[in-house]
Amino acid sequence: GVGFLIAMDSLLPHLHIGAKQPEGLSAPWKRTTLLFTAVTLHNIPEGMAVGLSFALAAQGGQAAGYTAAMALALGIGIQNLPEGAAISLPLRQEGSSRGRAFLLGTLSGSVEPIFGILVVLVAAGVRPLMPWLLSFAAGAMLYVVVEELVPQAHSKAGTCGFVGGFLIMMILDVALG
Repeated sequence: GVGFLIAMDSLLPHLHIGAKQPEGLSAPWKRTTLLFTAVTLHNIPEGMAVGLSFALAAQGGQAAGYTAAMALALGIGIQNLPEGAAISLPLRQEGSSRGRAFLLGTLSGSVEPIFGILVVLVAAGVRPLMPWLLSFAAGAMLYVVVEELVPQAHSKAGTCGFVGGFLIMMILDVALG
């Protein structure tokens, strides 16, 4: 997960908070295009999480599983409202029509049900891969936390040092019990 996001960080154009110039490969994208792309990409794993929760509920067959899946879907759905607004409002300020701004805000969230359904369809087949997929997700989240939320570590060396130390501690924890 860490390696994948380091590669994506190097390739995809993106802005960090307070930055004036985008990082990654050069692209003639406006800030609103970068924002739309970031929120849309962010919505993919959210849809996958909801889809997986419903797939697990279906496999377990218990009402509590469906209730938890519905709660997760509702929570993610509610937080999508300000995400859509975060796309629509800057587009409107740049001169886009209300309809176009609303449509793009809505489209950024449309990937969630698509990826949710895809995960439901493939969930049984990927069950043996779950430990690897969850490890990948954990690595990706570690990268995001260190890269974006810990300003003192905002360098590739700082991020890799943090993740390396964490990995060593996890290995020692498992090996030494």
